[in-house]
Amino acid sequence: MKTKNILAVLVAAFLLACNPQTEKTTPDEAKEIAKEAYVYGFPLVVNYKTMYNYTLNEKSPEYKAAFNEKSCEARVFTPEDKAIVTPNSDTPYCMFWLDIRNEPVILSVPEMEEDRYYSFQLIDLYTHNFGYLGTLSTGNKAGKFLIAQEGWKGEKPEGIPDILYSETDLFFVIVRTQLIDANDLANVKAIQAKYQIQGLSNFLGKEPVKSEEIVNYPEWNDGDEFTAASLNYINFMLNLTIPVASEVELRNKFAKLGLGTDKGFDINSFDEETQKAIEEGVKEGFKEITDFTTTAAADPLTSTKIFGTRDFLTKSAKENYNSDNFYVMRSVAALNGLYGNSAQEATYPTYLMEAPGVPYDASKYNYTLTFKKDELPPVKAFWSFSMYDGITQLFIHNELDRYLLTSNMLEEFVYNKDGSLTFYIQKDTPGDALKANWLPAPDGPFYCTMRLYGPKEEAVNGEWVNPPLLKLNK
Repeated sequence: MKTKNILAVLVAAFLLACNPQTEKTTPDEAKEIAKEAYVYGFPLVVNYKTMYNYTLNEKSPEYKAAFNEKSCEARVFTPEDKAIVTPNSDTPYCMFWLDIRNEPVILSVPEMEEDRYYSFQLIDLYTHNFGYLGTLSTGNKAGKFLIAQEGWKGEKPEGIPDILYSETDLFFVIVRTQLIDANDLANVKAIQAKYQIQGLSNFLGKEPVKSEEIVNYPEWNDGDEFTAASLNYINFMLNLTIPVASEVELRNKFAKLGLGTDKGFDINSFDEETQKAIEEGVKEGFKEITDFTTTAAADPLTSTKIFGTRDFLTKSAKENYNSDNFYVMRSVAALNGLYGNSAQEATYPTYLMEAPGVPYDASKYNYTLTFKKDELPPVKAFWSFSMYDGITQLFIHNELDRYLLTSNMLEEFVYNKDGSLTFYIQKDTPGDALKANWLPAPDGPFYCTMRLYGPKEEAVNGEWVNPPLLKLNK
């Protein structure tokens, strides 16, 4: 694998160096390249948004910490958290960006209670989930884990069970630590304090190695991800990555617009007709993503198919969508559930629309969701059901400050006479007697996401199917 990567680097360097960036590109060709680059690169763009706000821009209200510094919060997400769409409010987060350009890093975790779920989700620049640490993958015992660049030739230190390799030199880590109830925050905070990041040299007691600072990063502007301006971020992110062997030809095509080259992308360097063609290509790329979203929304098992490693997504595209191109799947995942977990870690039955092109709308209707007796979501850890504004894709303010219902609340819910459990999804309260089962909705369009942490096999293979949202007239 490492030899293959080295070959990819050499071939890519040759092809990109030989590609004449001054070569005349016709408007039609520019349009097609822009469309393809946008579908390919949309996850890079929204990932850059997170990196910019969390790590690069200290003035951002979302700023967390510099590269290779831990950032944890013993709280759950609220409507004030805006950097990530469709966030969860089940597990207090640690979130940080790691830079392994100069040396690997060591992640250390403490021993955890047997019944407490936690996970370290490792996400590369493309938004592939390239590895996991945690309850379901490495267990709840204390441990130290090394993450290195693909192709790293160093020696594994004593006490390190294995090495995880990242395709990209910068990657994002999301740490989820289960919050049992409101009284559990102090315990979560104590656990988070024991999570540790070390450069390999520091771990070995040597002088730390510092990576070069990333400079000339583009300023993020909200909304750019949906316009031709997105190509500026794609250009920047491509320059931080090395193409894998299977993408050398594709990256060479992108280079015809300057994307991922030393010269870079500048839409103003093209004539007016070509600029319009590039803008149209981006629009068509976004339409391809949203069209696929409509298809995905009809499949209750979509989340098991569109989050994972590069190899998994390549295989899933062929098996589930008869396609050799998984990039639109990756973009749909980034658009509708950025940083979603791989299926073995969590699944996300999602209620995006009541019919193609028809969103759920709490300004017009009330809705219910009912689990039959003994048919609650089958999980090894826990489950939740969250509400999102249909426009912002974020949590919405409500009188209860309640953004989800969860299996941690099972003793609080009101059950029907036959033992079934009904949730009330609506703008106004269903009354005091049923308030425990109420998930407040916005006065307008909304969507809901169910999260199954540690899903059992029947939830992954489709034997268990999430119940429908039923529409009621007000």
